[in-house]
Amino acid sequence: MLLVLFKKFLGKRQAHHSDSADAQTPEQIVILIQEGDLRLRNQFITDYQPYVAKVTSRFCKRYVDPARDDEFSIALGAFNEAINQFSPQAGRSFLGFSEQVIRRRLIDYVRKEQRFSQQIPYSTFEVEDEEDNIVNPVEIHQAVEQYEKQKGMEERRSEIIDLNRCLSEFGIRFGDLVDASPKHDDSRQALFGIAKTLSKDGELMRLMLSKRMLPIKDLLAQVKVSRKTLERNRKFIIAVALIYQGPYPYLRDYLHIREDHEKGEDVRE
Repeated sequence: MLLVLFKKFLGKRQAHHSDSADAQTPEQIVILIQEGDLRLRNQFITDYQPYVAKVTSRFCKRYVDPARDDEFSIALGAFNEAINQFSPQAGRSFLGFSEQVIRRRLIDYVRKEQRFSQQIPYSTFEVEDEEDNIVNPVEIHQAVEQYEKQKGMEERRSEIIDLNRCLSEFGIRFGDLVDASPKHDDSRQALFGIAKTLSKDGELMRLMLSKRMLPIKDLLAQVKVSRKTLERNRKFIIAVALIYQGPYPYLRDYLHIREDHEKGEDVRE
């Protein structure tokens, strides 16, 4: 999903650059806006809405819908504020400066939305440790949570990089998996089962890893699908089997979540 969104975003940005008169830099455009070009301001803000959405989604660590999420409106206002405040003499890019302003305003917004922290100030939880230093268990707990979250993100990123390397040995690109993923839940469930069967069979996995190809003939003896199904979904099965069998605990957890979610949907239907 993220890859699809990124491709859409990239396409919009490429269109913006190709249509931009004289290919002016953001810094040059902002200077013209600051001189009073209101029409250019409106066009500039419209053109860079995908960028604002990307920065906002990155801050929120989720996809932000420009049409529905308040965070996007806050960020768009901050982008407009950055246009007013930007100074070329500061020696930094406008986009870098605008991201800083957006993040600052989003932090302010999040703090205001945290009603619990408004009702009970953090100072209420301050205590003295054995050395008479003032410590705040709530802030410490939040810092630990933030550290664990960041650590988890880095480890997931590392798993994806390693999986991408393994897939390349099979002539598969990570981006191929978007198109290779079955559209229907029941089809995905069936392929999850096939990949899991493959990953648990040591001999089949050795064949796949040594020959760098899906052992279709041997796999057909263990699963109740056609050869055409295996051939058509080769990339998806290989990728999922590598995740099940390899050192990818975060990606495996994600697969389990998807499986449980889709099984739940099937039950409701």
